[in-house]
Amino acid sequence: DKTPWYSGPTLIGHLETVEVGEDIRQSGPLRFPVQWVNRPNLDFRGFSGQIASGTVKPGDPIRVLPSGKTSTIKSIVTMDGDLDQATAGASVTLTFEDEIDCSRGDVICAADDPAEAADSFEATLVWMDEHEMLPGRNYLMKIGTQTVNASVQHPKYRVDVNSLEHLAAKTLQLNDIGICSLNTDKRVVFEAYSEVARGGHELGGFILVDKLTNATVAAGMLNFALRRSANVHWQATDIDRNAHANLKNQKPMVLWFTGLSGSGKSTIANEVEKRLHLMNRHTFLLDGDNVRHGLNKDLGFTDADRVENIRRIGEVTKLMVDAGLIVLTAFISPFRAERRMVREMLPEGEFIEIYVDTPLNVAEERDVKGLYKKARSGQLKNFTGIDSPYEAPNNPEIRVDTTHQTPKEAANKIIDWL
Repeated sequence: DKTPWYSGPTLIGHLETVEVGEDIRQSGPLRFPVQWVNRPNLDFRGFSGQIASGTVKPGDPIRVLPSGKTSTIKSIVTMDGDLDQATAGASVTLTFEDEIDCSRGDVICAADDPAEAADSFEATLVWMDEHEMLPGRNYLMKIGTQTVNASVQHPKYRVDVNSLEHLAAKTLQLNDIGICSLNTDKRVVFEAYSEVARGGHELGGFILVDKLTNATVAAGMLNFALRRSANVHWQATDIDRNAHANLKNQKPMVLWFTGLSGSGKSTIANEVEKRLHLMNRHTFLLDGDNVRHGLNKDLGFTDADRVENIRRIGEVTKLMVDAGLIVLTAFISPFRAERRMVREMLPEGEFIEIYVDTPLNVAEERDVKGLYKKARSGQLKNFTGIDSPYEAPNNPEIRVDTTHQTPKEAANKIIDWL
C-alpha cells in the first residue's frame, strides 16, 4: 500500500528465482592458496584449500609461489572421490606429479600466468583500533593463508568519507581510511584487491593484528606493488656472520638496556662494556643521546618518532651483530612492541633484554639532566613516565634493581649471567 508505484515481484521472491550468472572468478587464471599440507601416510601428499580463481584439471601445468617451482596437477581429491575438474569456490586437495616443496601460505598458480610476489605495497587501510596508528610499528599481516610481519609507513593521505577529499595526515585514528605504504619482512604472493577475476579479494584483502594483544587493528586492500620492491634484491656475500664471529672468537649478541630516563642505563652499560673490553671482547655501545646527534637527529619524542627511533637502532644493531660484535644499547625504548621487533630481527638467544628497574620517584629524585623538572613544569612534552607511557618488560633476561645495587654491582650481575 505504501508503494503504489511499484508492481514488480517482492525482493525475497526475486532473490529466490533470479538466474545467477557465472562466477567471474571462474574466468581468471588459477589461484589456489594452500591452507594445509595433507599427508595422512607416506604414500599420499596433497595440498588442501579453496580455489580463489580459475579452473584446474589433472594435467594442468602449475607454478608454486613464492618459490617459483613448477609441476603438473596429478589429481583433484575430495571426500566424495576424485574430480575431473574444479572451479573457483571449490574446496579440494591437489596432488602433483613431482615432489616439490609446497607449504601452508604458498599459492598454486597457472604456470603461464602466475600471481605477483612482493614485499612493498601501496594499500588502502581502514584503522579499527582505539589507539592511533604508529607508523613503523610491526604488526602481523594475515592475507589469504599467509602470515607475515608488516609495518605501515606514514599515510600518503586520509580520505574524508563524506566528500572523498584527500586530506593530509601523519597518522590514522579510529575509523579513518587512508592510503599508506606497507612493508613486509618477506615476499607476499598477492593480486590487487580490484582484480576479482584473478582472486583479488582472497589475495588482496588483509588484516593487521597487534602482536601483543592479538587485537585486529586494521583491515586493508593491496592496490599494487611498489616498484622498488621488484628492483631491490639481497646481495649474497662470501664472508657471513659466522665467519665474523669466529674471527673474533666470541658469540655475537645485543645487550638491550631499557628503563626510565635517569634509571642508570648508560652508566651500567658503560661499566659492562669496560669489563668486556678487559676480557678482550669486541664490543660497541650505542647510547640514546649520542645516536640522536646524527642518525636520528631528525626525530622528536612523539610516540611515532620513538617507534621510528627504535626501528632504526634495531637495524643498526642487527648489522653490528652480523659483524660479530657484542652490542650494548642504552635506550629508554618505552614500548614492548618495538623491543619485541628488535628481538625478532635476531637469531634466538642473541637478544638479551636488561631491565634497569628504577621507580619513577627515584629516577625523578636523581634528575641529573633536569629533564623531569622541565617535564613537570610543562616545558618538555612527551616525556616518558610523565606524559608518555613506559611499558616495563614482562620477562626480561636480566633485571637490575638500582635502588639496591650500585652500577658496579649491577655490571657484575650482568657479566656473571653472560
